[in-house]
Amino acid sequence: MTVTVGPTGDRSPGEAANEPPMVIQGGMGVGVSGHRLANAVARAGQLGVVSGVALDLLLARRLQQGDPDGAMRRAVARFPVPEIAERLLDRYFVPGGLPEGRSYRPVPRLGLRDNRHRTELTVLGNFVEVSLAKEGHDGVVGINYLEKIQLATPAAVYGAMLAGVDYVLMGAGIPSEIPALLDALAENRPGRVSVTVEGAASGQRHSIGVDPGDVAPGLAPPRRPKFLAIVSATALALYLNRSPATRPDGFVIEGPVAGGHSAPPRGRLQLDEAGEPVYGPRDEVDLAKVSALGLPFWLAGGRADHDGFTRARAAGAAGVQVGTAFALCAESGLSPDLKQRLLDDAAEEVLEVRNDPRASPTGFPFKVAQLPGTVADERVAAARPRLCDLSYLRTPYLKDDGAVGYRCPSEPVDDYVRKGGAVEETEGRRCLCNGLLATIGLGQHRPDGYVEAPLVTLGQDLDFLRDLQERHPGGHSAADVLARILGGEGGG
Repeated sequence: MTVTVGPTGDRSPGEAANEPPMVIQGGMGVGVSGHRLANAVARAGQLGVVSGVALDLLLARRLQQGDPDGAMRRAVARFPVPEIAERLLDRYFVPGGLPEGRSYRPVPRLGLRDNRHRTELTVLGNFVEVSLAKEGHDGVVGINYLEKIQLATPAAVYGAMLAGVDYVLMGAGIPSEIPALLDALAENRPGRVSVTVEGAASGQRHSIGVDPGDVAPGLAPPRRPKFLAIVSATALALYLNRSPATRPDGFVIEGPVAGGHSAPPRGRLQLDEAGEPVYGPRDEVDLAKVSALGLPFWLAGGRADHDGFTRARAAGAAGVQVGTAFALCAESGLSPDLKQRLLDDAAEEVLEVRNDPRASPTGFPFKVAQLPGTVADERVAAARPRLCDLSYLRTPYLKDDGAVGYRCPSEPVDDYVRKGGAVEETEGRRCLCNGLLATIGLGQHRPDGYVEAPLVTLGQDLDFLRDLQERHPGGHSAADVLARILGGEGGG
């Protein structure tokens, strides 16, 4: 089927997005699932997905690096509001890049108060990543968000929609308000989502939004993308399906071995001898009940081979979502040296990924690759000064005077306790924001000489790597991953 894609991704009737993909390339880490990877997967006929986390910061730092391949500026030039594009280029673009060791210029932190510069940078960052992912082909592209980062969601989604994104995916929470947000933005109406504020009274609502008429006045309404909710419990799927206002267009059902954040086990948290959460029968999704809802669904976690794909299809799934195999492929955003070290450790069968119940300030278990020299190394973590300067994962809370404050369990302990947090909540926490940025070569250089160390997240099922490395000893591509998954059904 031929699909015509316009400057902002508009499609002709009978668009290919109506055909459910068999493989969804997962949104792994900040910038790991970047536009280059998503573009490669979409070109191959499956759903390429960019991570939607911190794209404002990624754009700002890539411009400060001098945008050596010109991709950022090429996409910025396509933004339909030239004044916004020019303002942000003037502020962040550094011809030739910052001198070695110079700190990146900061971007505005997320918050409930209106900040036009922050909104414009968030909209533009998401537009740029999706626009580049859609370049040069007529395939479908999605973007993956964390429900936890509510303060960025409306502006981020609007930027992705302006670039013609085909799918929005969201997990790490209860994304019940996303269908209504997409409906509003597709009609050029202001879109809002609720923001969870700890300590707020029942019925006291806080929210944040974006107004298309304010950001991009006079533009035609963007096309509404499909929405896939990432869930790990039958009850959540049933809950979201209960009303047209909350019903997604499908589900990604994620198992506990999938990379990044995962839902904690149901019931009282129990840890095994290695200190990892123990999952049991209560954590298994009832696929028959999900299938009975009549919506397409995909299975994620340990599905990076043809057998996993076949079993998923036999269970009624439209296909599978795969993250780790793509995160380690040639087109991913992982720094090349880190990628090679991970592949070398995998070849020697010493690569370990731990489901750390304490690492993430969100409180969700988080998969961390145990790689020396990264934040997974206790000595490296202990040497890092505690600070929260990027703040994507900080939590809004109600202060005694009724104002909203922000705290993060990864910030200095005294600061967190002073803000009403419990000291035990700070134990074992890592700064995911800075660590994940360092993983893609965008780590901050502090004025005192400290350089942020990387933190790598992968899934815990690594069995697929042995076969891929035997077949592709020089490294594998996104097409190689698809071929391995799809086998005789059109892979690579």
